[in-house]
Amino acid sequence: MTRLQAEVAALQAELRAIKTLLGLNSSNSNQPPSKDPPWKPKSERQKSERSSGGQKGHPGKTLKFSDQPDEIQTLSLTGACSCGTVWDEVDVTDHLARQVHDLPELRLHITEYQAEVKLCPNCGCRGQANFPEHVPGQVQYGPQLHAFTTLLNVGHFIPLERVTQITDALFGASISDGTVVLNINLASERLEPFEDELKAGLRQQAVLHADETGTKVNGKLNWFHVACFARGTLYTLHEKRGYAALEAAGVLTDFTGVVVHDAWNTYFRLPGEHALCNAHLLRELRKLDEHDQQPWAGELRRELQQVYHAQKTGILTNEQRA
Repeated sequence: MTRLQAEVAALQAELRAIKTLLGLNSSNSNQPPSKDPPWKPKSERQKSERSSGGQKGHPGKTLKFSDQPDEIQTLSLTGACSCGTVWDEVDVTDHLARQVHDLPELRLHITEYQAEVKLCPNCGCRGQANFPEHVPGQVQYGPQLHAFTTLLNVGHFIPLERVTQITDALFGASISDGTVVLNINLASERLEPFEDELKAGLRQQAVLHADETGTKVNGKLNWFHVACFARGTLYTLHEKRGYAALEAAGVLTDFTGVVVHDAWNTYFRLPGEHALCNAHLLRELRKLDEHDQQPWAGELRRELQQVYHAQKTGILTNEQRA
């Protein structure tokens, strides 16, 4: 009988483990959203009593009337008054103004540089004025267009082919993918001093947040690593997910403050202190509550949600502050 009870207990434990595994998604574990079933995961957000839209006291963003318009078009009053007076013969007493805020015509502004050439009247030597550094060839695109393509690709994550399609559609500029890549590489070189200052600033913070996510580079899995605080974020791309990538980034492995992360084992190897991300704590508590039948976890999760909601809305009770 004892043997039978032990087998039943083992089978029940195995069944609970299988149910837990099948029930995992991005709302109750570290599983990425890309592996979620096709239903919408449960949100940890608390419903607010506030109505949707702008709140009372929130500064509006109504389009403001400009005191310095770029162009003024005067609309002449023509025809005649109902009494027969011709309006063209009447002096203007006032103007009523309305404004349209729109983009100017999108076209390339072409600047031609003409370097003076002179011949010395005494010796016949030929002299020529120097062209600016950003004009090395006979015809080239300028720095502002190069900066625009870099912004589209790096700042807004638009693929190279689409970047060239956008510049062609907007400006008639048939830029190649290779040109966009050269622009990005040049920007990267020029930002090296900024990157050094950013890393130094990150190391001086009391608290940093760390995370990583997979991405494809030339068809192979690479990893984006992030170390950040409210005013600065460092992204590092590396072929590895583990500690070697953190060493290459050169911030977290030298950081002695508090690192907030998702409890991935690699982060616990860092020299600083550790704090767990609240979002991941809520997911783990949901799993314990719903799948492992641990009511205390559900109660704790709801209390943490209330504290977060109160902190976000600026309404904290003395008990919550304690």
